[in-house]
Amino acid sequence: MFELKVITDFAAAHQLDLTGRKCENLHGHNWKIEVLARGKKLDKSGVLLDFGIIKQNLKNVINRLDHKFLNELQLFTKEIPPSSENIARYIGLEMEKLLNKEKTEATISKVTAWESDNAAASWINSAA
Repeated sequence: MFELKVITDFAAAHQLDLTGRKCENLHGHNWKIEVLARGKKLDKSGVLLDFGIIKQNLKNVINRLDHKFLNELQLFTKEIPPSSENIARYIGLEMEKLLNKEKTEATISKVTAWESDNAAASWINSAA
């Protein structure tokens, strides 16, 4: 089994309805995003997947979030608020769709969204 990791970041604002917690206030984060791709087979050039493919696809996904008020985006709702958990899941599912178009055997296995240096949430692909 092989695993690749790509790290990027983006800045955005959000509000979380937590009833009486300070995150109910409009605030922002400089999220650090870690994306892990996993697979069993290397291609003829000896790589699981070109890092450039992961980086370009990740850039396309992150551009939808960067410098936005996440609560206003249609991908988040009252039922799916823009928490770090849901941000990680969104990025993971979108990356998985984009990788499927690449016809690679690699899958997105995990996405971690760091909202600060000491707090992060991960989405783990149970199918990977």
